[in-house]
Amino acid sequence: MKGKAKLGPAVEKVRLPVETDPVKLANFVCGSDPVKENPQDIQLKDDSEYPDWLWTLRTGKPPPLREMDPNTKQYWRRLRTMAMKEKNLLKKTGKR
Repeated sequence: MKGKAKLGPAVEKVRLPVETDPVKLANFVCGSDPVKENPQDIQLKDDSEYPDWLWTLRTGKPPPLREMDPNTKQYWRRLRTMAMKEKNLLKKTGKR
């Protein structure tokens, strides 16, 4: 037994119910609060009832570094992250 790691208590996976009704999926935000006992799903509104900035949010990949403004904190964070990834890759492959 010496040298073997002790396992902690077994954790049961929580299986959340999946909504399959297409009408409900098209009109409500299903599963918006799975923690509550009897969650009330939020009903979706018309597009005109949401603020204009919501439709301009970028939901895809982040912009490339060359398109970012170097005077912003996001630019320098991205540059630092890219440098760390490069350094870690070189360290992993042994090419210093």
